[in-house]
Amino acid sequence: MAILVTGGAGYIGSHTVAELLAQGERVVVVDNLRTGHRSAVSPDARFYEGDIRDGAFLNGVFRDNEIEAVIHFAASSLVGESVQQPLDYYDNNLFGTHSLVRAMTANGVDKIVFSSTAATYGEPESVPILETAPTRPESPYGETKLAMENMFRWCERAYGLKFVSLRYFNACGAHPDGSIGEDHKPESHLIPIILQVPLGQREHIGIYGDDYPTEDGTCIRDYIHVMDLANAHWLALKHLRAGGASDIFNLGNGTGFSVKQVIDLARGVTGHPIPAAVSPRRAGDPAVLIASSEKARAVLGWQPRYDDLSTIIETAWQWHSRHPNGYGD
Repeated sequence: MAILVTGGAGYIGSHTVAELLAQGERVVVVDNLRTGHRSAVSPDARFYEGDIRDGAFLNGVFRDNEIEAVIHFAASSLVGESVQQPLDYYDNNLFGTHSLVRAMTANGVDKIVFSSTAATYGEPESVPILETAPTRPESPYGETKLAMENMFRWCERAYGLKFVSLRYFNACGAHPDGSIGEDHKPESHLIPIILQVPLGQREHIGIYGDDYPTEDGTCIRDYIHVMDLANAHWLALKHLRAGGASDIFNLGNGTGFSVKQVIDLARGVTGHPIPAAVSPRRAGDPAVLIASSEKARAVLGWQPRYDDLSTIIETAWQWHSRHPNGYGD
Protein backbone atom coordinates (compact mmCIF):
# COMPACT_ATOMS: atom_id res chain seq x y z
CA MET A 1 0.00 0.00 0.00
CA ALA A 2 1.13 3.55 -0.73
CA ILE A 3 0.41 7.06 0.51
CA LEU A 4 -0.60 9.60 -2.12
CA VAL A 5 0.81 13.07 -1.41
CA THR A 6 -0.81 15.80 -3.48
CA GLY A 7 1.33 18.92 -3.79
CA GLY A 8 4.30 16.81 -2.74
CA ALA A 9 6.79 18.95 -4.68
CA GLY A 10 5.94 22.01 -2.60
CA TYR A 11 7.68 23.25 0.53
CA ILE A 12 5.84 21.38 3.28
CA GLY A 13 4.80 18.58 0.93
CA SER A 14 8.36 17.67 -0.07
CA HIS A 15 9.49 17.61 3.55
CA THR A 16 6.54 15.38 4.42
CA VAL A 17 7.50 13.03 1.58
CA ALA A 18 10.99 12.83 3.11
CA GLU A 19 9.50 12.07 6.54
CA LEU A 20 7.18 9.38 5.18
CA LEU A 21 10.04 7.68 3.34
CA ALA A 22 12.17 7.82 6.50
CA GLN A 23 9.32 6.07 8.31
CA GLY A 24 9.34 3.27 5.74
CA GLU A 25 6.24 4.31 3.79
CA ARG A 26 5.72 3.87 0.06
CA VAL A 27 4.95 7.28 -1.40
CA VAL A 28 3.26 8.46 -4.60
CA VAL A 29 3.44 12.19 -5.38
CA VAL A 30 1.13 14.23 -7.60
CA ASP A 31 2.05 17.84 -8.38
CA ASN A 32 1.38 20.17 -11.32
CA LEU A 33 4.71 21.96 -10.62
CA ARG A 34 3.08 25.39 -10.87
CA THR A 35 4.74 26.37 -7.60
CA GLY A 36 6.49 23.11 -6.64
CA HIS A 37 9.88 21.81 -7.71
CA ARG A 38 10.52 18.42 -9.25
CA SER A 39 14.00 18.29 -7.76
CA ALA A 40 12.52 18.67 -4.26
CA VAL A 41 10.91 15.24 -4.54
CA SER A 42 12.97 12.28 -3.43
CA PRO A 43 13.75 9.80 -6.22
CA ASP A 44 12.46 7.12 -3.83
CA ALA A 45 8.91 8.44 -4.33
CA ARG A 46 6.89 7.72 -7.47
CA PHE A 47 6.13 11.05 -9.16
CA TYR A 48 3.27 12.09 -11.46
CA GLU A 49 3.09 15.54 -12.98
CA GLY A 50 -0.54 16.57 -13.30
CA ASP A 51 -3.39 18.60 -11.85
CA ILE A 52 -5.81 17.17 -9.29
CA ARG A 53 -8.66 18.99 -11.04
CA ASP A 54 -8.16 16.55 -13.94
CA GLY A 55 -10.39 13.66 -12.87
CA ALA A 56 -9.23 11.26 -15.59
CA PHE A 57 -5.58 11.83 -14.67
CA LEU A 58 -6.28 11.42 -10.97
CA ASN A 59 -8.29 8.23 -11.40
CA GLY A 60 -5.40 6.83 -13.43
CA VAL A 61 -3.04 7.48 -10.52
CA PHE A 62 -5.38 5.64 -8.16
CA ARG A 63 -5.81 2.73 -10.59
CA ASP A 64 -2.07 2.34 -11.14
CA ASN A 65 -1.13 2.43 -7.47
CA GLU A 66 -2.45 0.67 -4.40
CA ILE A 67 -3.33 3.86 -2.49
CA GLU A 68 -4.20 3.46 1.18
CA ALA A 69 -4.59 7.11 2.18
CA VAL A 70 -4.02 10.66 0.95
CA ILE A 71 -2.07 13.57 2.43
CA HIS A 72 -3.40 16.67 0.72
CA PHE A 73 -1.23 19.77 0.22
CA ALA A 74 -2.17 20.81 -3.31
CA ALA A 75 -3.59 24.35 -3.05
CA SER A 76 -2.86 27.99 -3.72
CA SER A 77 -1.70 29.63 -0.51
CA LEU A 78 -1.02 33.38 -0.74
CA VAL A 79 -3.40 35.47 1.35
CA GLY A 80 -2.92 38.70 -0.61
CA GLU A 81 -3.20 36.98 -3.96
CA SER A 82 -6.39 35.27 -2.85
CA VAL A 83 -7.99 38.65 -2.13
CA GLN A 84 -7.08 39.84 -5.62
CA GLN A 85 -7.98 36.59 -7.40
CA PRO A 86 -10.70 34.87 -5.34
CA LEU A 87 -12.14 32.85 -8.22
CA ASP A 88 -8.75 31.28 -8.89
CA TYR A 89 -8.59 30.18 -5.25
CA TYR A 90 -12.08 28.70 -5.27
CA ASP A 91 -11.22 26.87 -8.49
CA ASN A 92 -7.82 25.50 -7.47
CA ASN A 93 -8.47 24.89 -3.77
CA LEU A 94 -12.13 24.01 -3.51
CA PHE A 95 -12.77 22.39 -6.88
CA GLY A 96 -9.39 20.65 -6.70
CA THR A 97 -10.34 19.10 -3.36
CA HIS A 98 -13.77 18.17 -4.71
CA SER A 99 -12.08 16.36 -7.60
CA LEU A 100 -9.68 14.60 -5.23
CA VAL A 101 -12.37 13.39 -2.84
CA ARG A 102 -14.51 12.19 -5.73
CA ALA A 103 -11.57 10.12 -7.00
CA MET A 104 -10.93 8.79 -3.49
CA THR A 105 -14.51 7.63 -3.03
CA ALA A 106 -14.59 6.12 -6.52
CA ASN A 107 -11.45 4.11 -5.72
CA GLY A 108 -12.33 3.02 -2.19
CA VAL A 109 -9.83 5.25 -0.34
CA ASP A 110 -11.30 6.49 2.94
CA LYS A 111 -8.51 8.32 4.81
CA ILE A 112 -7.15 11.84 4.24
CA VAL A 113 -4.79 14.11 6.17
CA PHE A 114 -5.36 17.71 5.20
CA SER A 115 -2.94 20.65 5.19
CA SER A 116 -5.09 23.43 6.65
CA THR A 117 -4.11 26.76 8.15
CA ALA A 118 -4.43 29.17 11.06
CA ALA A 119 -5.98 31.53 8.50
CA THR A 120 -9.27 29.73 9.15
CA TYR A 121 -9.48 31.61 12.47
CA GLY A 122 -9.04 35.16 11.19
CA GLU A 123 -8.46 37.72 13.95
CA PRO A 124 -8.42 35.66 17.18
CA GLU A 125 -10.44 36.64 20.22
CA SER A 126 -7.77 35.26 22.55
CA VAL A 127 -4.37 33.57 22.46
CA PRO A 128 -3.16 30.91 22.53
CA ILE A 129 -5.67 29.82 19.90
CA LEU A 130 -7.63 26.65 20.64
CA GLU A 131 -9.28 24.43 18.06
CA THR A 132 -12.63 25.50 19.52
CA ALA A 133 -11.99 29.17 18.68
CA PRO A 134 -14.45 30.80 16.24
CA THR A 135 -13.52 30.47 12.57
CA ARG A 136 -13.91 33.79 10.79
CA PRO A 137 -11.50 33.80 7.83
CA GLU A 138 -10.48 37.19 6.50
CA SER A 139 -9.32 36.05 3.05
CA PRO A 140 -10.49 33.72 0.28
CA TYR A 141 -7.46 31.57 1.11
CA GLY A 142 -8.67 30.99 4.67
CA GLU A 143 -12.27 30.72 3.51
CA THR A 144 -11.47 28.00 0.96
CA LYS A 145 -9.45 26.02 3.48
CA LEU A 146 -12.35 26.14 5.93
CA ALA A 147 -14.77 25.10 3.17
CA MET A 148 -12.51 22.15 2.39
CA GLU A 149 -12.67 21.07 6.04
CA ASN A 150 -16.47 21.30 5.92
CA MET A 151 -16.46 19.24 2.74
CA PHE A 152 -14.65 16.47 4.59
CA ARG A 153 -17.22 16.57 7.42
CA TRP A 154 -20.13 16.06 5.03
CA CYS A 155 -18.25 13.39 3.08
CA GLU A 156 -17.60 11.49 6.30
CA ARG A 157 -21.34 11.41 6.93
CA ALA A 158 -22.17 10.43 3.35
CA TYR A 159 -19.26 8.18 2.35
CA GLY A 160 -17.43 7.21 5.55
CA LEU A 161 -14.40 9.38 4.73
CA LYS A 162 -12.11 9.78 7.75
CA PHE A 163 -10.01 12.93 7.97
CA VAL A 164 -7.53 14.84 10.08
CA SER A 165 -7.16 18.54 9.42
CA LEU A 166 -3.93 20.17 10.60
CA ARG A 167 -4.17 23.92 11.12
CA TYR A 168 -0.64 25.18 11.35
CA PHE A 169 0.97 28.49 11.95
CA ASN A 170 4.21 29.89 10.46
CA ALA A 171 6.08 27.05 8.76
CA CYS A 172 9.83 27.66 8.52
CA GLY A 173 13.24 26.03 8.40
CA ALA A 174 14.63 23.31 6.15
CA HIS A 175 15.56 19.64 6.25
CA PRO A 176 18.46 19.28 8.71
CA ASP A 177 20.61 17.49 6.12
CA GLY A 178 20.33 20.49 3.79
CA SER A 179 18.92 18.45 0.91
CA ILE A 180 15.62 20.32 0.57
CA GLY A 181 14.33 23.68 1.74
CA GLU A 182 12.05 26.61 1.03
CA ASP A 183 11.85 28.11 -2.45
CA HIS A 184 8.82 30.26 -3.26
CA LYS A 185 8.57 32.65 -6.17
CA PRO A 186 7.68 35.22 -5.09
CA GLU A 187 8.80 34.62 -1.52
CA SER A 188 6.27 35.67 1.10
CA HIS A 189 7.55 34.11 4.33
CA LEU A 190 9.45 36.24 6.82
CA ILE A 191 12.52 34.11 7.55
CA PRO A 192 13.62 33.45 3.94
CA ILE A 193 12.98 37.11 3.12
CA ILE A 194 15.22 38.14 6.04
CA LEU A 195 17.91 35.75 4.80
CA GLN A 196 17.89 37.41 1.39
CA VAL A 197 19.70 40.35 3.02
CA PRO A 198 22.87 38.46 4.03
CA LEU A 199 22.70 36.71 0.66
CA GLY A 200 22.98 40.11 -1.02
CA GLN A 201 19.59 39.80 -2.71
CA ARG A 202 18.03 42.80 -0.95
CA GLU A 203 19.49 45.76 0.92
CA HIS A 204 17.27 45.58 3.99
CA ILE A 205 14.30 43.78 5.50
CA GLY A 206 11.02 45.64 5.64
CA ILE A 207 8.98 45.69 8.82
CA TYR A 208 5.29 46.32 8.17
CA GLY A 209 4.18 48.35 11.16
CA ASP A 210 5.83 48.96 14.52
CA ASP A 211 2.75 50.32 16.28
CA TYR A 212 0.98 47.09 17.19
CA PRO A 213 -0.08 46.51 20.82
CA THR A 214 2.95 44.28 21.48
CA GLU A 215 6.08 44.80 23.55
CA ASP A 216 8.20 46.11 20.65
CA GLY A 217 5.32 47.21 18.41
CA THR A 218 5.75 44.49 15.76
CA CYS A 219 3.58 41.48 14.99
CA ILE A 220 4.05 38.30 16.99
CA ARG A 221 3.85 34.89 15.36
CA ASP A 222 4.29 31.22 16.29
CA TYR A 223 7.05 29.61 14.16
CA ILE A 224 7.08 25.86 13.60
CA HIS A 225 9.82 23.86 11.89
CA VAL A 226 8.78 22.22 8.65
CA MET A 227 10.04 18.79 9.76
CA ASP A 228 7.90 18.99 12.89
CA LEU A 229 4.94 19.66 10.61
CA ALA A 230 5.97 16.73 8.43
CA ASN A 231 6.12 14.44 11.45
CA ALA A 232 2.65 15.57 12.53
CA HIS A 233 1.23 14.50 9.15
CA TRP A 234 2.69 11.03 9.60
CA LEU A 235 1.32 10.82 13.17
CA ALA A 236 -2.10 11.90 11.87
CA LEU A 237 -1.93 9.10 9.31
CA LYS A 238 -1.12 6.63 12.09
CA HIS A 239 -4.08 7.98 14.06
CA LEU A 240 -6.46 7.27 11.19
CA ARG A 241 -4.94 3.84 10.55
CA ALA A 242 -5.58 2.94 14.17
CA GLY A 243 -9.25 3.83 13.80
CA GLY A 244 -8.98 7.26 15.37
CA ALA A 245 -11.84 9.69 14.96
CA SER A 246 -11.83 12.48 12.40
CA ASP A 247 -10.52 15.62 14.06
CA ILE A 248 -8.84 19.02 13.76
CA PHE A 249 -5.51 19.91 15.38
CA ASN A 250 -3.49 23.11 15.71
CA LEU A 251 0.26 22.86 15.18
CA GLY A 252 2.66 25.42 16.62
CA ASN A 253 5.36 25.69 19.25
CA GLY A 254 3.10 27.71 21.52
CA THR A 255 5.66 30.54 21.77
CA GLY A 256 5.43 33.87 20.01
CA PHE A 257 8.26 35.89 18.50
CA SER A 258 7.96 39.42 17.20
CA VAL A 259 9.27 40.45 13.79
CA LYS A 260 12.10 42.37 15.46
CA GLN A 261 13.02 39.35 17.58
CA VAL A 262 13.18 37.11 14.50
CA ILE A 263 15.44 39.62 12.75
CA ASP A 264 17.73 39.80 15.81
CA LEU A 265 18.01 36.00 15.93
CA ALA A 266 18.82 35.91 12.21
CA ARG A 267 21.57 38.46 12.77
CA GLY A 268 23.08 36.13 15.36
CA VAL A 269 22.86 33.07 13.11
CA THR A 270 24.25 34.73 9.97
CA GLY A 271 26.68 37.22 11.51
CA HIS A 272 25.23 39.90 9.23
CA PRO A 273 23.84 43.25 10.49
CA ILE A 274 20.62 42.82 8.43
CA PRO A 275 19.41 46.45 8.24
CA ALA A 276 15.68 46.93 8.75
CA ALA A 277 13.28 49.65 7.61
CA VAL A 278 9.78 50.25 8.96
CA SER A 279 6.83 50.90 6.64
CA PRO A 280 3.08 51.13 7.33
CA ARG A 281 1.03 48.15 8.44
CA ARG A 282 -0.44 45.75 5.91
CA ALA A 283 -4.20 45.37 6.02
CA GLY A 284 -5.42 42.24 7.77
CA ASP A 285 -2.30 41.42 9.79
CA PRO A 286 -3.38 40.37 13.33
CA ALA A 287 -1.12 41.61 16.13
CA VAL A 288 -0.59 38.20 17.76
CA LEU A 289 -1.06 34.65 16.50
CA ILE A 290 0.06 31.87 18.85
CA ALA A 291 -1.20 28.29 18.76
CA SER A 292 -2.21 25.94 21.49
CA SER A 293 -0.99 22.52 20.36
CA GLU A 294 -1.90 20.64 23.53
CA LYS A 295 -4.56 18.62 21.71
CA ALA A 296 -2.08 17.38 19.08
CA ARG A 297 0.38 16.45 21.80
CA ALA A 298 -2.27 14.57 23.79
CA VAL A 299 -4.10 12.78 20.97
CA LEU A 300 -1.42 12.30 18.29
CA GLY A 301 1.57 12.06 20.60
CA TRP A 302 3.20 14.90 18.67
CA GLN A 303 6.31 16.46 20.19
CA PRO A 304 8.17 19.19 18.28
CA ARG A 305 11.86 18.39 17.92
CA TYR A 306 12.91 21.87 16.76
CA ASP A 307 11.41 24.23 19.33
CA ASP A 308 14.32 26.69 19.44
CA LEU A 309 13.91 29.46 16.87
CA SER A 310 17.65 30.03 16.46
CA THR A 311 18.05 26.36 15.53
CA ILE A 312 15.16 26.64 13.08
CA ILE A 313 16.78 29.68 11.45
CA GLU A 314 20.12 27.84 11.32
CA THR A 315 18.53 25.04 9.24
CA ALA A 316 17.01 27.64 6.91
CA TRP A 317 20.33 29.48 6.59
CA GLN A 318 22.16 26.22 5.81
CA TRP A 319 19.74 25.63 2.91
CA HIS A 320 19.63 29.19 1.57
CA SER A 321 23.37 29.81 1.80
CA ARG A 322 24.00 26.64 -0.23
CA HIS A 323 21.10 27.29 -2.62
CA PRO A 324 20.93 31.09 -2.99
CA ASN A 325 18.79 30.72 -6.12
CA GLY A 326 16.64 27.94 -4.71
CA TYR A 327 16.22 24.77 -6.74
CA GLY A 328 17.00 26.59 -9.97
CA ASP A 329 14.24 24.88 -11.91
